[in-house]
Formats: sequence, structure tokens, C-alpha cells
Amino acid sequence: MECQKDKNNTGRRLALFGDARQRKRYLCALVMILLMIGVAEFLGEKEIIFPEMAALTIGMWIVDKRVWRVRYGQMVLLMTAGACAGVLLVLYSPFPLVVNVAAAFLFAAVGLLFTRSSLFPMISACVLPVLLRTESWIYPLSVFIMTLIIIVTQRGMEHLGVRKPITYEAVERRWKTDVYRWACLLVSVFAVACLAVYTSNFYFIIPPLIVAYVEFVNSKAGFRNRPVLTVLLLTVGSLIGTVFQLFGYHYLGLSETVVALFIIVVLFTLFEWLGKFFAPVGALALIPMLLPAEALPWLPLQVLVGSSLFIVMGMVFFQQCYKWSRAQLVYCLIPHYLLGRLNRNRRGRV
Repeated sequence: MECQKDKNNTGRRLALFGDARQRKRYLCALVMILLMIGVAEFLGEKEIIFPEMAALTIGMWIVDKRVWRVRYGQMVLLMTAGACAGVLLVLYSPFPLVVNVAAAFLFAAVGLLFTRSSLFPMISACVLPVLLRTESWIYPLSVFIMTLIIIVTQRGMEHLGVRKPITYEAVERRWKTDVYRWACLLVSVFAVACLAVYTSNFYFIIPPLIVAYVEFVNSKAGFRNRPVLTVLLLTVGSLIGTVFQLFGYHYLGLSETVVALFIIVVLFTLFEWLGKFFAPVGALALIPMLLPAEALPWLPLQVLVGSSLFIVMGMVFFQQCYKWSRAQLVYCLIPHYLLGRLNRNRRGRV
């Protein structure tokens, strides 16, 4: 039985993009991302590029299950309000960067708490303009328009049978517990932000990493039990984007739209091979398009360090991994593909 399961899993990995409906969803996501990059490149407005759109297309279109609990109207409101709050902090806040990052995170946390939703990409919408010091109102307008496109297209996919309809269920709130958890998250994000800013390693707190941290702490999905795989995927996502942006755009002079095409195709191939999706990785792969060339060589290393800090904090302070058994620690810390190979080797010896 186990051998048959291994053969089936191997077959699925070899038959990349074998699902016709899934291919259509991939294609829609690819077109959406290329449209965003293309419009930004044509108009010369970097503020139009919102990397979290890659995460949203993965979570709302490609993954055939509910990733975030949020109403469609709430989604537009939260994403747009988060983008506006970030720009307002840049324009009018007299406080230093670390305080503004914490304020942006707090705004997103309050919004998610009171709307009883789990749309964690809203955090990125808030924090990204603060970190990149975005002052243009083109950014929130872009977020608003693209969020509408995400929703309309998803409804169309459901109507055409390209993906399953999603039933909305509000997040069950236990106010005392939830407020305490978000307060702890705020303190830990502020601590990493202080480390990042005062050591000039700003990309320790690149917004998709903060989103990944919050997802890791709050979600019950499989990645919660695979910290090493989570860190590796986040690092690889930033590496894919960095390599193509450095060599494709800065060295070869290719169009950013063409570069984005290569990034997303490689990223989707990685997801298809793994058979697993983690939305923040998509956002991290597009982040290099917003950064100066001189910062790109250090981005994957800083993502590795930043993601490791966040995931370790999540395991120690929220999952209390120091109470786990040795078997549970081994299962979580060894990548599951290596575990699968070890198990197959043991069965082969028997």
C-alpha cells in the first residue's frame, strides 16, 4: 500500500501541469501578473507593482480550497485601506521607520480582528509602502483595481467550473486569546524590525516574510508543521526573483515583463513539482523588481536570516516546540521529501 502511494506521488510529480483545470488557473494567474508588470513598465510607475498580487492569485485562483476567510467586499476594503494607511504613514508620520512599521502592522491586525477575517496579505499592503517609502497614491489605486480584478475573475472561474466555489465562514473569535496573540506578534515584529533597521539589514522585515510569519502562527495548514521547508521555499522564491532580475533585466536588458514571465513560470513549476503552494513565496519572487540593483545580491541571504528568525520565534513562542517529543522535532525539522526517501530506503532494506 505504501509503495503504491509512493509510486502515485512520483507519477504526479513527473506529470507536471497534467491537470487541465489547474493549467487554466495557472494561465489566468500568469496573465494577471504580466498585465500588472506590463502596465507599470509602460507607464513608468513602479508603484503599480504590488508583489502580493502574486500571492493573492495563488491563494484565490490556483489553490483549489479556501486559503483565507474573507468576504469579497471585505477583501477590497481591507486591501485598499491597508495600502492607504501605509501611504499616509509615509506622508505624515513624524516617527522613525521601526515605529511606522509597527503602526502599519497594528492597523492591519485591528482590521483583521474586527472584520473576523484572515486575509493576512493585508499586512503586506500596509507595511510595503512604509518600508519602501512610497508616497504616491497610485499605489493604493493600483491595489484597489487589482483586488477587484482578482474577485471578478474568481467568480468567473467558479461560474465556468474552472475552480470550486468557496463558502465563506467567518473566523471564530476568542477575543482575549486573539488579542493576546496579535499583541505578541506585534512585539516580535517590532523586535525584528529594530534589528533590521539598526543593523541596516532592512530586508529581514520584507513584508512577505511578515505575512509568512503570521500565516505560520495562525494557520493550521501543512506548512505550520514544516518549518525547514517553509524557510527554504521563502529563500528559493527570493533567489528566483533576484537571479532573473539581476541577469535578465539589469545585465541583459530584457523587458521587466519578460523577466516576470520567466520568474512566474519557474515558480509555478516549483509549486507543481512539490505539489504544495505557499502564497508568500510568490510575493517574494516579485519583490526584486522593486529594489535597486545594488541591493539584490544580498536579498536572498537576508530573506534566509529574516525567515529563520520569524519561524524560530513562531516555533518557540507560539508552538512551544521545546515541549515536543524527539520524534515530532525530527518530523518538523527534516524536509518531508528527505523523510520520504529515508522511509523508502528502510522499507527496501526490510
